[in-house]
Formats: sequence, structure tokens, C-alpha cells
Amino acid sequence: MTWSEMQPLLVQGTIDTLYMVLWATVVSILGGLPLGILLVLTDKGGLLRNTLVNKTVGAIVNIGRSLPFIILLIALIPFTTLVVGTFIGPTAMIVPLAIGAIPFFARLVETAVREVDHGLVEAVQSMGGSIPTIVRKVLLPQALPSLVSAVTTTVIVLIGYSAMAGAVGGEGLGSKAVTYGYQRFDTTFMLVTVVILIGIVTVVQLLGDGVVRLLARRGRTTS
Repeated sequence: MTWSEMQPLLVQGTIDTLYMVLWATVVSILGGLPLGILLVLTDKGGLLRNTLVNKTVGAIVNIGRSLPFIILLIALIPFTTLVVGTFIGPTAMIVPLAIGAIPFFARLVETAVREVDHGLVEAVQSMGGSIPTIVRKVLLPQALPSLVSAVTTTVIVLIGYSAMAGAVGGEGLGSKAVTYGYQRFDTTFMLVTVVILIGIVTVVQLLGDGVVRLLARRGRTTS
């Protein structure tokens, strides 16, 4: 296959991959952030200590994290069809991608929030700060660099998931690599898709690291 033949396929595959990863990331943040915070708040010594809730949410998150993505992808076909109307295509793949990433991101959020100095929480609480205020004014701002790092890691995981999803009807670079690289024994096409995926991951990591360093510097300046 010549470069002129490969180019439109690779461009469309890249667009589909970025589309799936972008929206799956948004949904993962919206779902995983409150779950991670809830795990901290309901744990021992937390502001909303509740063993039953903590264990239940923790178990759900652990089960979600333990399932191999390819199995989750197949298991969610009926649900994906119910939500989107189909189980193939980049839009349909957003559903299993997000559901697979939410528990992963939730644990990263939990770890990030636990790193916040408990003395700051106690100080705001002693001044009459409500739990929403503590979360909004203390936990999230103090954990922001770690949260950005968590988002970066989640995006990179989703890029890998999207390539896997592409192999079973999700379009994107994974689909192009299987259809035009593997099935047609086109090593060059396969190699180019791998290079593009590595490039996307590298850019995401560099951007994430840059934002984390910027936030860390601002934190040192204001402290």
C-alpha cells in the first residue's frame, strides 16, 4: 500500500481514536472523581465514615478494575446497544471505554486525595466548613497536581483500550491496524499505526507532566 493510500485511512483512524478517548476521558472523570472522593470520605477516620458504603463502593471498583477489557467489552454489548443503539463504531465504544476506566480512575483519585494534609482538613472543619466546602476548597485544590497526573495515566490507558476496541468493531487506529495491517500482511501499515499511537501517548504524557510541574510551582509560590 502506497503512502497516498495509507494517509486517509490513518487520518480517519487517528480522528476516531482521539474522539473515543476524549469522550471516554470526560465520562471517566465525571464518574471516577466522585467515587474516589467517596472512598476517602467514608473510610476510617473520614468525614463521612461509613463502613458499609466504603466496602460496597470499594468492592464495585475492585471488580471493575479486575475485569479484562476485552471481556468487559463483549459483556457490555447489550448495554451499549441500549444506550447508543449499536455496539459498533467509535461512539458505541465510548460506553465500554468509560465503564472500564471509571474504576481505574477512581482508585487513582482516592490515592491522590489521601495525600492531602489532614491538618488542613481539620483546620477548615474547625472553622465550620461543611463537607462540600472541604472537598471544594481543600481536597480538590491540594490534590490537583496528583489528579492531573491521574487523568494523564487514565488517558494513556484509554488509548490502549481504544486500540483493543478497534479490533472488534470500534474503528480507530486499532481497527485500521487489524484490517489493513494484520489481515493484509502489510507490515509497513502496522508499523505506522504503532508509531502514531506511541506519538499520541508521548504527547499526552508530556502535556500532563508539564501541567503537573506548573501546578507544583504555583503551589510552592502560594504556600
